[in-house]
Amino acid sequence: MKISAIHVRKEDLDLTRPYAIAYKTVTTVSNCVIEVETDTGNIGLGSANPSKYVVGVDVDDTVAALSEENTEWLVGKDVREMQQLVYEVQQRFAGQAGACTALDIALHDLFAQQLDIPLVKFLGQKHTALPTSITIGIKSTEETLEEAGEYLGRGFKILKVKLGQSKEEDVERLKKLRERVGKEVIIRVDANQGYTMLQLEDFYYATLGPNPELIEQPLPADAIAEYRQLPTEIKKHIALDETLVTPTDAYQLTNTPQAGGIFNIKLMKCGGIAHAREIANIAKNAGVDLMWGCNDESRISITAALHIALASSNTKYLDLDGSFDLARDVVTGGFKLHNGMMSLTDQPGLGVQKV
Repeated sequence: MKISAIHVRKEDLDLTRPYAIAYKTVTTVSNCVIEVETDTGNIGLGSANPSKYVVGVDVDDTVAALSEENTEWLVGKDVREMQQLVYEVQQRFAGQAGACTALDIALHDLFAQQLDIPLVKFLGQKHTALPTSITIGIKSTEETLEEAGEYLGRGFKILKVKLGQSKEEDVERLKKLRERVGKEVIIRVDANQGYTMLQLEDFYYATLGPNPELIEQPLPADAIAEYRQLPTEIKKHIALDETLVTPTDAYQLTNTPQAGGIFNIKLMKCGGIAHAREIANIAKNAGVDLMWGCNDESRISITAALHIALASSNTKYLDLDGSFDLARDVVTGGFKLHNGMMSLTDQPGLGVQKV
Protein backbone atom coordinates (compact mmCIF):
# COMPACT_ATOMS: atom_id res chain seq x y z
CA MET A 1 0.00 0.00 0.00
CA LYS A 2 1.74 3.13 -1.27
CA ILE A 3 0.60 6.73 -1.10
CA SER A 4 -0.55 7.97 -4.51
CA ALA A 5 -2.18 11.36 -3.82
CA ILE A 6 -2.91 13.88 -1.08
CA HIS A 7 -5.85 16.28 -1.05
CA VAL A 8 -6.29 19.13 1.44
CA ARG A 9 -9.22 21.49 1.90
CA LYS A 10 -10.79 23.87 4.40
CA GLU A 11 -14.32 23.10 5.60
CA ASP A 12 -16.44 25.82 7.24
CA LEU A 13 -18.80 24.25 9.78
CA ASP A 14 -21.58 26.09 11.60
CA LEU A 15 -22.36 25.39 15.24
CA THR A 16 -25.91 24.59 16.30
CA ARG A 17 -25.21 26.24 19.67
CA PRO A 18 -22.79 29.19 20.01
CA TYR A 19 -20.90 29.32 23.30
CA ALA A 20 -18.70 31.62 25.35
CA ILE A 21 -15.44 30.98 27.18
CA ALA A 22 -13.32 33.38 29.20
CA TYR A 23 -11.80 35.18 26.22
CA LYS A 24 -14.20 34.80 23.25
CA THR A 25 -17.59 33.71 21.93
CA VAL A 26 -17.64 30.98 19.27
CA THR A 27 -20.40 30.74 16.64
CA THR A 28 -18.77 29.00 13.65
CA VAL A 29 -15.67 26.87 13.18
CA SER A 30 -13.43 25.74 10.36
CA ASN A 31 -11.50 22.50 10.02
CA CYS A 32 -8.68 21.48 7.72
CA VAL A 33 -9.47 18.10 6.17
CA ILE A 34 -6.86 15.90 4.51
CA GLU A 35 -7.35 12.79 2.40
CA VAL A 36 -4.35 10.55 1.76
CA GLU A 37 -5.02 8.11 -1.09
CA THR A 38 -3.14 4.91 -1.86
CA ASP A 39 -2.60 2.74 -4.91
CA THR A 40 -4.95 0.16 -3.36
CA GLY A 41 -7.86 2.60 -3.27
CA ASN A 42 -7.72 3.15 0.48
CA ILE A 43 -8.14 6.67 1.86
CA GLY A 44 -6.72 7.83 5.16
CA LEU A 45 -8.57 10.76 6.70
CA GLY A 46 -7.22 13.44 9.00
CA SER A 47 -8.50 16.78 10.25
CA ALA A 48 -7.34 19.68 12.38
CA ASN A 49 -8.65 22.81 14.05
CA PRO A 50 -5.73 24.16 16.10
CA SER A 51 -6.12 27.20 18.33
CA LYS A 52 -3.86 30.11 17.41
CA TYR A 53 -4.28 31.32 20.99
CA VAL A 54 -2.64 28.11 22.24
CA VAL A 55 -0.21 26.87 19.56
CA GLY A 56 0.27 29.92 17.35
CA VAL A 57 -1.40 28.53 14.22
CA ASP A 58 -4.96 28.22 12.96
CA VAL A 59 -6.80 26.40 10.19
CA ASP A 60 -5.65 28.79 7.46
CA ASP A 61 -2.03 28.30 8.55
CA THR A 62 -2.60 24.55 8.50
CA VAL A 63 -4.03 24.51 4.97
CA ALA A 64 -1.13 26.66 3.77
CA ALA A 65 1.44 24.41 5.43
CA LEU A 66 -0.08 21.33 3.77
CA SER A 67 0.48 22.65 0.26
CA GLU A 68 1.25 20.25 -2.56
CA GLU A 69 4.86 21.43 -2.50
CA ASN A 70 5.17 20.55 1.19
CA THR A 71 3.50 17.14 0.99
CA GLU A 72 4.68 15.72 -2.35
CA TRP A 73 7.54 13.92 -0.57
CA LEU A 74 4.96 11.48 0.83
CA VAL A 75 3.78 10.32 -2.60
CA GLY A 76 5.19 6.86 -3.30
CA LYS A 77 5.90 6.12 0.37
CA ASP A 78 4.86 2.74 1.79
CA VAL A 79 2.16 2.99 4.46
CA ARG A 80 3.79 0.13 6.35
CA GLU A 81 6.55 2.60 7.24
CA MET A 82 4.02 4.65 9.21
CA GLN A 83 6.19 5.14 12.30
CA GLN A 84 9.04 6.61 10.27
CA LEU A 85 6.68 8.68 8.13
CA VAL A 86 5.10 10.21 11.24
CA TYR A 87 8.56 11.00 12.58
CA GLU A 88 9.42 12.79 9.34
CA VAL A 89 6.12 14.68 9.49
CA GLN A 90 7.06 15.88 12.98
CA GLN A 91 10.43 17.11 11.70
CA ARG A 92 9.15 18.77 8.53
CA PHE A 93 6.16 20.43 10.20
CA ALA A 94 7.75 21.50 13.47
CA GLY A 95 5.83 24.50 14.78
CA GLN A 96 2.79 23.57 12.69
CA ALA A 97 0.65 21.63 15.15
CA GLY A 98 -2.37 21.53 12.86
CA ALA A 99 -0.53 20.18 9.83
CA CYS A 100 1.32 17.64 11.95
CA THR A 101 -1.92 16.47 13.57
CA ALA A 102 -3.89 16.11 10.34
CA LEU A 103 -1.17 14.08 8.62
CA ASP A 104 -0.44 12.00 11.73
CA ILE A 105 -4.11 11.01 12.00
CA ALA A 106 -4.42 10.16 8.31
CA LEU A 107 -1.29 8.01 8.37
CA HIS A 108 -2.44 6.14 11.47
CA ASP A 109 -5.83 5.60 9.81
CA LEU A 110 -4.19 4.12 6.70
CA PHE A 111 -1.80 1.93 8.68
CA ALA A 112 -4.61 0.33 10.71
CA GLN A 113 -6.61 -0.14 7.49
CA GLN A 114 -3.57 -2.00 6.11
CA LEU A 115 -3.72 -4.27 9.17
CA ASP A 116 -7.51 -4.56 8.77
CA ILE A 117 -8.10 -3.75 12.45
CA PRO A 118 -9.40 -0.74 14.37
CA LEU A 119 -6.57 1.63 15.27
CA VAL A 120 -7.20 1.12 18.99
CA LYS A 121 -6.32 -2.57 18.60
CA PHE A 122 -2.92 -1.69 17.15
CA LEU A 123 -2.34 0.86 19.92
CA GLY A 124 -3.37 -1.68 22.57
CA GLN A 125 -6.91 -1.25 23.84
CA LYS A 126 -7.21 -0.73 27.61
CA HIS A 127 -10.81 0.52 27.90
CA THR A 128 -13.96 -0.55 26.09
CA ALA A 129 -15.96 2.63 26.72
CA LEU A 130 -15.80 5.73 28.91
CA PRO A 131 -18.23 8.57 29.66
CA THR A 132 -17.56 12.00 28.25
CA SER A 133 -18.47 15.35 29.68
CA ILE A 134 -20.48 17.84 27.65
CA THR A 135 -19.69 21.54 27.93
CA ILE A 136 -21.79 24.48 29.05
CA GLY A 137 -20.22 27.80 28.05
CA ILE A 138 -20.11 30.98 30.14
CA LYS A 139 -23.79 31.85 30.58
CA SER A 140 -26.17 33.27 33.14
CA THR A 141 -27.25 30.95 35.94
CA GLU A 142 -30.70 30.58 34.40
CA GLU A 143 -29.27 29.67 30.99
CA THR A 144 -26.82 27.25 32.63
CA LEU A 145 -29.60 25.43 34.45
CA GLU A 146 -31.70 25.22 31.30
CA GLU A 147 -28.86 23.81 29.22
CA ALA A 148 -27.91 21.36 31.97
CA GLY A 149 -31.45 20.05 32.00
CA GLU A 150 -31.33 19.50 28.25
CA TYR A 151 -28.07 17.55 28.44
CA LEU A 152 -29.24 15.39 31.33
CA GLY A 153 -32.37 14.66 29.33
CA ARG A 154 -30.14 13.42 26.51
CA GLY A 155 -28.47 10.95 28.86
CA PHE A 156 -25.25 12.78 29.74
CA LYS A 157 -24.14 12.39 33.33
CA ILE A 158 -21.07 14.64 33.36
CA LEU A 159 -21.29 18.40 32.85
CA LYS A 160 -18.29 20.66 32.25
CA VAL A 161 -18.98 24.30 33.02
CA LYS A 162 -16.90 27.14 31.61
CA LEU A 163 -15.98 29.75 34.24
CA GLY A 164 -13.37 32.47 34.68
CA GLN A 165 -15.01 35.88 34.36
CA SER A 166 -15.97 36.46 38.01
CA LYS A 167 -15.00 34.16 40.85
CA GLU A 168 -17.99 35.23 42.97
CA GLU A 169 -20.46 34.65 40.13
CA ASP A 170 -18.78 31.35 39.32
CA VAL A 171 -19.26 30.09 42.89
CA GLU A 172 -22.92 31.09 42.95
CA ARG A 173 -23.58 29.57 39.55
CA LEU A 174 -21.98 26.30 40.56
CA LYS A 175 -23.97 26.10 43.80
CA LYS A 176 -27.25 26.68 41.95
CA LEU A 177 -26.30 24.05 39.39
CA ARG A 178 -25.58 21.47 42.07
CA GLU A 179 -28.89 22.21 43.76
CA ARG A 180 -30.70 21.64 40.47
CA VAL A 181 -28.97 18.47 39.22
CA GLY A 182 -28.52 16.66 42.53
CA LYS A 183 -25.59 14.69 43.90
CA GLU A 184 -25.33 11.96 41.26
CA VAL A 185 -24.34 14.20 38.35
CA ILE A 186 -20.60 14.85 37.99
CA ILE A 187 -19.61 18.49 37.51
CA ARG A 188 -16.27 19.64 36.13
CA VAL A 189 -15.24 23.25 35.69
CA ASP A 190 -12.91 25.02 33.27
CA ALA A 191 -11.71 28.49 34.25
CA ASN A 192 -9.70 28.99 31.03
CA GLN A 193 -6.82 30.78 32.79
CA GLY A 194 -9.27 33.22 34.40
CA TYR A 195 -8.13 33.08 38.04
CA THR A 196 -5.27 34.29 40.16
CA MET A 197 -3.74 31.90 42.67
CA LEU A 198 -5.69 33.53 45.53
CA GLN A 199 -8.94 33.38 43.58
CA LEU A 200 -8.34 29.71 42.80
CA GLU A 201 -7.85 28.80 46.44
CA ASP A 202 -10.92 30.82 47.42
CA PHE A 203 -12.95 29.12 44.69
CA TYR A 204 -11.81 25.65 45.73
CA TYR A 205 -12.75 26.03 49.37
CA ALA A 206 -15.99 27.85 48.52
CA THR A 207 -17.16 25.00 46.29
CA LEU A 208 -16.40 21.99 48.43
CA GLY A 209 -20.16 21.57 48.77
CA PRO A 210 -20.91 21.62 45.02
CA ASN A 211 -17.83 19.42 44.73
CA PRO A 212 -16.51 19.85 41.20
CA GLU A 213 -14.60 16.74 40.16
CA LEU A 214 -11.76 18.75 38.66
CA ILE A 215 -10.73 22.31 37.83
CA GLU A 216 -9.28 22.74 34.36
CA GLN A 217 -6.56 25.34 33.69
CA PRO A 218 -7.53 27.90 36.36
CA LEU A 219 -4.25 29.90 36.23
CA PRO A 220 -2.41 31.38 33.22
CA ALA A 221 -0.53 28.94 31.01
CA ASP A 222 2.88 30.20 32.13
CA ALA A 223 2.07 30.13 35.87
CA ILE A 224 3.95 26.87 36.36
CA ALA A 225 5.68 27.98 39.55
CA GLU A 226 2.30 28.94 41.04
CA TYR A 227 0.80 25.57 40.13
CA ARG A 228 3.68 23.83 41.87
CA GLN A 229 3.05 25.88 45.02
CA LEU A 230 -0.60 24.93 45.37
CA PRO A 231 -1.65 22.75 48.30
CA THR A 232 -1.55 19.06 47.41
CA GLU A 233 -5.28 18.63 48.03
CA ILE A 234 -6.03 21.30 45.41
CA LYS A 235 -3.30 20.34 42.98
CA LYS A 236 -4.56 16.76 42.56
CA HIS A 237 -7.81 18.20 41.17
CA ILE A 238 -6.06 20.49 38.67
CA ALA A 239 -6.20 19.51 34.98
CA LEU A 240 -3.47 21.27 33.02
CA ASP A 241 -4.57 22.27 29.53
CA GLU A 242 -2.88 25.27 27.88
CA THR A 243 0.14 24.73 30.16
CA LEU A 244 0.63 21.29 28.58
CA VAL A 245 1.32 21.30 24.85
CA THR A 246 4.28 19.07 24.01
CA PRO A 247 5.93 15.93 25.43
CA THR A 248 8.72 18.21 26.67
CA ASP A 249 6.13 20.17 28.65
CA ALA A 250 4.81 16.93 30.11
CA TYR A 251 8.27 15.91 31.27
CA GLN A 252 8.93 19.28 32.88
CA LEU A 253 5.53 19.41 34.58
CA THR A 254 6.12 16.04 36.24
CA ASN A 255 9.33 17.22 37.89
CA THR A 256 9.00 17.48 41.67
CA PRO A 257 6.92 19.18 42.87
CA GLN A 258 4.45 18.27 40.15
CA ALA A 259 2.36 21.10 38.76
CA GLY A 260 -0.95 19.21 38.59
CA GLY A 261 -2.59 15.84 39.05
CA ILE A 262 -4.22 15.61 35.62
CA PHE A 263 -2.94 16.18 32.09
CA ASN A 264 -5.45 17.32 29.48
CA ILE A 265 -4.12 15.99 26.19
CA LYS A 266 -5.46 17.43 22.95
CA LEU A 267 -4.27 16.20 19.58
CA MET A 268 -4.62 19.78 18.33
CA LYS A 269 -2.00 20.95 20.81
CA CYS A 270 0.58 18.19 20.75
CA GLY A 271 0.59 17.39 17.03
CA GLY A 272 -1.18 14.07 16.76
CA ILE A 273 -1.42 10.53 18.05
CA ALA A 274 2.32 9.81 18.19
CA HIS A 275 3.09 12.78 20.43
CA ALA A 276 -0.03 12.07 22.48
CA ARG A 277 1.30 8.58 23.20
CA GLU A 278 4.56 10.08 24.43
CA ILE A 279 2.71 12.41 26.80
CA ALA A 280 0.51 9.56 28.01
CA ASN A 281 3.55 7.42 28.83
CA ILE A 282 5.31 10.26 30.66
CA ALA A 283 2.15 10.84 32.70
CA LYS A 284 1.76 7.14 33.47
CA ASN A 285 5.29 6.87 34.79
CA ALA A 286 4.71 9.93 36.98
CA GLY A 287 1.35 8.76 38.33
CA VAL A 288 -0.59 11.51 36.53
CA ASP A 289 -4.14 10.83 35.32
CA LEU A 290 -5.20 11.66 31.78
CA MET A 291 -8.03 13.78 30.47
CA TRP A 292 -8.59 13.86 26.70
CA GLY A 293 -9.93 17.14 25.39
CA CYS A 294 -10.64 18.79 22.08
CA ASN A 295 -11.50 21.96 20.21
CA ASP A 296 -14.50 22.25 17.89
CA GLU A 297 -13.48 19.41 15.62
CA SER A 298 -14.70 17.09 12.92
CA ARG A 299 -15.69 13.59 13.92
CA ILE A 300 -12.42 12.51 12.23
CA SER A 301 -10.08 13.91 14.87
CA ILE A 302 -12.52 13.30 17.74
CA THR A 303 -12.51 9.63 16.78
CA ALA A 304 -8.72 9.62 16.56
CA ALA A 305 -8.50 11.07 20.08
CA LEU A 306 -10.90 8.40 21.36
CA HIS A 307 -8.74 5.62 19.87
CA ILE A 308 -5.64 6.76 21.75
CA ALA A 309 -7.64 7.60 24.89
CA LEU A 310 -9.06 4.08 25.10
CA ALA A 311 -5.56 2.69 24.48
CA SER A 312 -4.05 4.54 27.48
CA SER A 313 -4.30 2.77 30.83
CA ASN A 314 -4.20 6.02 32.84
CA THR A 315 -7.09 7.63 30.98
CA LYS A 316 -9.62 8.71 33.59
CA TYR A 317 -11.56 11.54 31.96
CA LEU A 318 -13.00 12.19 28.50
CA ASP A 319 -14.03 15.63 27.28
CA LEU A 320 -14.53 14.75 23.63
CA ASP A 321 -17.72 16.64 22.81
CA GLY A 322 -16.16 18.80 20.09
CA SER A 323 -18.25 17.42 17.21
CA PHE A 324 -21.58 17.19 19.03
CA ASP A 325 -22.73 20.70 18.10
CA LEU A 326 -21.62 20.73 14.47
CA ALA A 327 -24.55 21.46 12.15
CA ARG A 328 -22.85 19.15 9.63
CA ASP A 329 -19.73 17.02 9.45
CA VAL A 330 -17.65 15.58 6.63
CA VAL A 331 -17.80 11.97 7.86
CA THR A 332 -20.04 9.55 9.68
CA GLY A 333 -19.20 6.59 11.93
CA GLY A 334 -16.06 6.38 14.01
CA PHE A 335 -17.53 6.37 17.47
CA LYS A 336 -20.79 5.46 19.15
CA LEU A 337 -22.46 7.64 21.78
CA HIS A 338 -25.09 6.29 24.17
CA ASN A 339 -26.17 8.09 27.34
CA GLY A 340 -22.88 9.98 27.38
CA MET A 341 -20.75 6.83 26.96
CA MET A 342 -18.31 6.83 24.06
CA SER A 343 -17.09 3.66 22.38
CA LEU A 344 -15.58 2.74 19.03
CA THR A 345 -16.83 0.70 16.11
CA ASP A 346 -15.10 -2.47 14.94
CA GLN A 347 -14.24 -0.99 11.54
CA PRO A 348 -10.61 -0.89 10.33
CA GLY A 349 -8.57 2.26 10.88
CA LEU A 350 -10.50 5.12 12.44
CA GLY A 351 -13.75 3.61 11.25
CA VAL A 352 -15.05 6.86 9.73
CA GLN A 353 -16.71 7.10 6.33
CA LYS A 354 -16.87 10.12 4.01
CA VAL A 355 -20.30 11.69 3.69
